[in-house]
Amino acid sequence: MTLFLTEDELAGVVDLGDLIDSVRALHADLTLGQATQPVPAIIDTAPSTVLLPMVSTSHRLGLTAVKILTDAQGHGSVQQSTVLLLDAATGDRLAVLPGRTCTRMRTAATSAAATDALARGDSRVLGLVGAGPLAVEHVAAVRRVRPIERVVVWSRTRERLSSFRQALQRRDIADGTTPLDVVEAAGIREVVEAADVLCTLTPAREPVVRGEWFRPGQHVNAVGAPPRPDHREIDSAGLARATVVVDSTDVSLAKSGEAVLSIRDGATTADDFRCELGDVLTGLAPGRLGSEQITLFNSVGLALQDLAFGALVLRPVAGTVRVKGG
Repeated sequence: MTLFLTEDELAGVVDLGDLIDSVRALHADLTLGQATQPVPAIIDTAPSTVLLPMVSTSHRLGLTAVKILTDAQGHGSVQQSTVLLLDAATGDRLAVLPGRTCTRMRTAATSAAATDALARGDSRVLGLVGAGPLAVEHVAAVRRVRPIERVVVWSRTRERLSSFRQALQRRDIADGTTPLDVVEAAGIREVVEAADVLCTLTPAREPVVRGEWFRPGQHVNAVGAPPRPDHREIDSAGLARATVVVDSTDVSLAKSGEAVLSIRDGATTADDFRCELGDVLTGLAPGRLGSEQITLFNSVGLALQDLAFGALVLRPVAGTVRVKGG
């Protein structure tokens, strides 16, 4: 039996807290050899449009995820994706999921897992560069792992900020959480300098955040730039100032502009991108070493994280599909 779900049908199926745990477990599996995550190819399908077929397998869960992502920058920067879940042993098709909800939730859950592993325990101010749906999801996710009291947010438009406030209010009601103090910043530097935890959530090609703005003890989640080696949100100085942790070394060195361009500029070397989130989660790498250290999670996005979401979608119907361990 194959499970087919629409975006509307996915709403409420996956609990965000469970997803954070699922992401943690699969990143640990990747480090321990219980999952595989090859570097995806980039295929030019039209001028300014690329296709990324992303694949990952969890040997523990017996699942393979195949995500097809198209990034059509010449057509309004539209990203679309579909996730296919397979039985890793038999190849049987288990589920076909639209990618929007999956991508938004698993991206925020991964940022939360990284924040929990790397940010100071007393972090109370969340800074957001960007105010779209991914920003709302990040507020909900980071609140699960740190005692956030204030959100400082910047967007290019007043309309987007108004939509962000309204969406955050609806999310607070749905989640039963106490509304946070939300401050609208006049500029990006104001967000950076105010934040204990900073999330950059823009599809930038040129850097919008300067490393000279970072302050001691800060944790940064670099999230928004698409997986293209010529796109980045944070300049080379920022990568040089921070202790960097990546979702995947191989993927970062191939697809992340933060990595590729800072190495090109001579600010970092490939060795600065060797520490993976799974290394920190399993205790093979230390993560944060002190209260003044600046940490940065370079989030490119992996099919492994889509698999973490898909495994939870399949769990309620585990009696009708063959899924091991989940």
